[in-house]
Amino acid sequence: MSALSVVWFKRDLRVQDAQPLSQAASVSKILPLYCIEPDYWQQPYASARQWAWISGALLELDAALTELGQPLWVESGDVVAVFEALWQGHRFSRLWSHAETGPDWTYARDRRVAAWCDARAVTWTEYRQDGVIRGLKQRRNWATHWEAVMQTPQAPIPRLQGLGAPPKPAIDVLRQQAIARKEEGVVWQSSGRSAGYALLQSFFQERAATYRRGMSSPVKAASVCSRLSPHLAYGTLSLREVAQATQERRLALEAGGDRSGLRSGLASFYSRLHWHCHFIQKLETEPRIEFESMHRGFLDYQPMTDISQDRLARFSEGQLGWPFVDACLRALAQTGWINFRMRAMLAAVAAYHLAIDWRGTAQVMARWFVDFEAGIHFSQMQMQSGMTGINVNRIYNPIKQSMDQDPDGVFIRQYVPELAAVPNDWIHAPWRMPVSLQTKLGVRIGQTYPAPVGDPVQMAREAKQRLSHWIATHAMAEERDRVVRMHASKMRQVRPRYATTSSRAQLGLELE
Repeated sequence: MSALSVVWFKRDLRVQDAQPLSQAASVSKILPLYCIEPDYWQQPYASARQWAWISGALLELDAALTELGQPLWVESGDVVAVFEALWQGHRFSRLWSHAETGPDWTYARDRRVAAWCDARAVTWTEYRQDGVIRGLKQRRNWATHWEAVMQTPQAPIPRLQGLGAPPKPAIDVLRQQAIARKEEGVVWQSSGRSAGYALLQSFFQERAATYRRGMSSPVKAASVCSRLSPHLAYGTLSLREVAQATQERRLALEAGGDRSGLRSGLASFYSRLHWHCHFIQKLETEPRIEFESMHRGFLDYQPMTDISQDRLARFSEGQLGWPFVDACLRALAQTGWINFRMRAMLAAVAAYHLAIDWRGTAQVMARWFVDFEAGIHFSQMQMQSGMTGINVNRIYNPIKQSMDQDPDGVFIRQYVPELAAVPNDWIHAPWRMPVSLQTKLGVRIGQTYPAPVGDPVQMAREAKQRLSHWIATHAMAEERDRVVRMHASKMRQVRPRYATTSSRAQLGLELE
């Protein structure tokens, strides 16, 4: 075993079910590498909270690799320059990695790596770690393919032979990094493989029982949701091992006559593993959707304006004057996580009520998410902002959502402490309080808490009118059919009828 291979870790920070590591170790000595790429961390979707999570996971990966026989090499710089320096010193002949579906920056970087490999006669082998298909142009049989991938055996954990200790221990390299941004916040969840595995087990044993009932509420979701999203985003757990473990647990519960609700909760969770790849596939199929509306008929819809810039600033600060929305914004900014329904509501409120171009909102929210996954993020921002042309457009009523999801104002008071003294009768719309009551409570709207950015009902009405007018005055059907072919789930397709009226059914609109 005289040859040397480099195993390049990216968003796959584990030794379990790590096919590049397993395959490389079976044919050569290996140099396991993680490259900190400073230019990536200057991109508008990257943040210090994401790096803090990754750096913690890297330390655990280093410990796992060391136990297998070869510590992790951590380098910092342009990855092509790093590969060149390693090649000059060690003349490795093969590069192994998982394929990555990321932002355009990572696509461009991978093209440079491929060109470097060709120039140096280095064979680069990439493996899929999920159900995403590279080069896919239409969705026929995609779900069947996904199931087949999830059922394939996991890659075994290998013993390693390599070069031994790196020039600097991983922990020393990580300590030297200075990745910081204005929006840096608290990382609520622990990172690393062991934390992810513990979450998976607690979900299987208890928390999944109330998953379906509680996942929509920001009050309950933090404890009833799996909370595995960052572990899947950065690969401390493999999607395949989670899918297989979920199915095994469901079968065991069925055999035991489960009546706790765990089985139905895990069925819902399993379907979301499928949707995880479904949305990433959209970016893989059409990378331009990071920058452009998926339905080209909306390319010029809702450009940024002076008023939306001001609203984006208020959105970014959680100062819209709508308590429930502000609470969700602040919770996300402070903790790096919020449940899916509230993510959808925030994106929709920004696009519809506030008339903010989805791209501006996408950058702000991406930096907040510890679990930022480009394929899911950009696809969902487009879907919740009405830019796909094939999905029902949901315009959320912030007051109704507040009353439905936080009826007693517990979540609001936690993240909007300025309103702690406001009674339940007024907590959802405090601007309606009589001035005398505001004075008595020490809560003055427009002073201690901002006046609302507008009337949410009227703003929703205006958003419907804007969308109705745009659809009525543009040719949309042919492009819609193209989007369906490329991106729609074949299990269930939503094809809204484009019309000149503003009826909910004809526009594919739902008010929630």
